[in-house]
Amino acid sequence: MRIPLISILALTLLLGACGQGGNGNAASKREAPLVAVATVGTARFVEKVDAVGTAVANEQVTLAAPVTERIVRLNFDDGAFIQKGQIVAVLAAGQENAQLAEAGAREREADQQLSRLNQLKSRGFATNSAVDTQVALAAQAKAQAAEARASIGDRVIRAPFSGWVSLRNISAGAVVTSGTEIATISDISRIKLDFAVPETALSRVAPGQVILASAAAWPGQPFHGTIATINPVLDPQTRSATIRAILPNGDRRLKPGMLLTVTIEAQSRTSAAVPELAVVGEGDDSYVYVLDGDTARRVKVTIGIRQDGLIEILSGLQPGQRVVTEGVVKLSGDGQKVRLGSGPQTPARKDK
Repeated sequence: MRIPLISILALTLLLGACGQGGNGNAASKREAPLVAVATVGTARFVEKVDAVGTAVANEQVTLAAPVTERIVRLNFDDGAFIQKGQIVAVLAAGQENAQLAEAGAREREADQQLSRLNQLKSRGFATNSAVDTQVALAAQAKAQAAEARASIGDRVIRAPFSGWVSLRNISAGAVVTSGTEIATISDISRIKLDFAVPETALSRVAPGQVILASAAAWPGQPFHGTIATINPVLDPQTRSATIRAILPNGDRRLKPGMLLTVTIEAQSRTSAAVPELAVVGEGDDSYVYVLDGDTARRVKVTIGIRQDGLIEILSGLQPGQRVVTEGVVKLSGDGQKVRLGSGPQTPARKDK
């Protein structure tokens, strides 16, 4: 049985019309996307330089035996505080004391002989040559006595400054060789904190700036300090400069060798701010959707720092405007109708 061509065309047109009518009804019933909005506010943004540094004692020295000798006495306990000039250790000096006694006797004898020659010279019984020879001998005897005293002094080891002494790893009676470590003294009344910053950040740091440091040993307890020195020579391998800051340490919580994280507040400013959810990135450009009535307009913005869930807006928005936050992924273009959610519309955080 053949179906006429006219009947087939009519059926096709009828089905197409039905299809168009169905799509039109679906489109007309599609609701505007539901979004949440926030009011553009202002916030204080701080440019920060972050680094990691190592704590160093204000002054630190390792005292070592100057000669090979037996230790007679140690005058410190583990971790004790000692004053500048206090005796730390005494080495045996029996031979040196004997040499000093002998040199002292020669010095006295030479002085007495010189005194007699001077008296004889005054009466014409001694020549100038004899007096000069005795003067030289007296000076030589004094030099030998001074050498003996210095040798004895080397065997008495004193603290060059006040500080805290290390744990003792040696005992009295031990024979030490020249260079053997006896104790380490550290002045930790303040701490030198050395850390590196890249050369790109050098324009934002300067001596006198305040830093904030934190240590894993003391979570939640910040340490404040001040930049003292910036190394004028950069490391050619890392292209970074070493910065030294000074931190007060009266309670001695910071120890030399600790690893600390450092934050430097370089610059601060107050700018327009929106929640991070409001900003959409496309390549190098950033956009937000500004609410105008029930219409969302796509606006290009220039962003700055991200901080505490907010993004700094350098240009493109003014405080008081409303922007879409939740639901930006539902928007497909400029001028789209939207519906506002029933929840609270929280503005961006104001200045602190």
